Amino acid sequence: MSWLDDSDDVDDELDESDVRVRPNPKANRPRTKRRPAHEDARVARVLGVDRGRFTVLMDEDGPDEHEVTAARARELRRSPIVTGDLARVVGDTSGREGTLGRIVGIEERTSLLRRSADDTDQVERVIVANADQMLLVVAAADPEPRPRLVDRYLVAALDAGVRPLLVVTKTDLADPAGFLRHFDGLDDLRVFRSAEGEVPVAEIGRALVGHSTVFVGHSGVGKSTLVNALVPDAGRATGHVNEVTGRGRHTSSSTVSLRYRNAVGTGWVIDTPGVRSFGLGHVDPANILRAYPDLDAAAEECPRGCTHLPDAPDCALNEAVADGRLPAARVDSLQRLLETFGGRGER
Repeated sequence: MSWLDDSDDVDDELDESDVRVRPNPKANRPRTKRRPAHEDARVARVLGVDRGRFTVLMDEDGPDEHEVTAARARELRRSPIVTGDLARVVGDTSGREGTLGRIVGIEERTSLLRRSADDTDQVERVIVANADQMLLVVAAADPEPRPRLVDRYLVAALDAGVRPLLVVTKTDLADPAGFLRHFDGLDDLRVFRSAEGEVPVAEIGRALVGHSTVFVGHSGVGKSTLVNALVPDAGRATGHVNEVTGRGRHTSSSTVSLRYRNAVGTGWVIDTPGVRSFGLGHVDPANILRAYPDLDAAAEECPRGCTHLPDAPDCALNEAVADGRLPAARVDSLQRLLETFGGRGER
């Protein structure tokens, strides 16, 4: 075969005239990964979430303040959008009946309060965004207070950079002094006491002005009752404690932001469903000791690498308990959390 015959074969291989190209039946442009900038988006506060629809507040504190129902944009389908978020909204933001806006982005969050199903589950459940205070509601009785559950809330608050407050309800049924001694070392923890007919609405309200405060607590402690007292038009459902089990019934089924107003100013009350457990699987274990400032200070006398557990040699915390300088119950609460987190990586 001559070299001319070889060139003909090469030409045949390079010839693309017989390649079939599938026509575009829709005659539209090919898909692209470039997303629109949405420069016309308006920032709105997410007030609540219900079955894939978000209630957002447009023009907050402005002359045109109003609520809008919005849906999540497709590009955010894997991004959590929670109560307290500041969302970028496009589409119909008039708020008229039957209209629907679209959330296309979330502004950077200042805080994120989270919990997990249990201490071994590192998959976090986002509770609320951009809160700067957490108000823990605990009953003095019916149901009995649970110091270790409060400890868990305090750890979660510290991990999120949120300031904790404590309200003890039903003080007409029992004296909470013994329960409160568990937190004597927390000098910065502000405590409010509430009894039937003597709810310190004005005092608590002053602490809410200028803040976004998330309300948390065990089911049946009177959290929704307190929210209704602070925000009269809230209409949050209230329940009772089961006389057989001693457990409260879940009444708030969703997290919602409510505007608090008094003569001085305004704030945000974020009511959350009651819980009976609060997992900390998402928390950095290094933050646990920091949630106990009095114990953290005492632990400075511990040897390097001390685990602070009951069998830890020369542990300053254990020595302080033996000498009566620290409450045994409080150190025990810390040690239980440390033991749980110490074994988390082995499970």
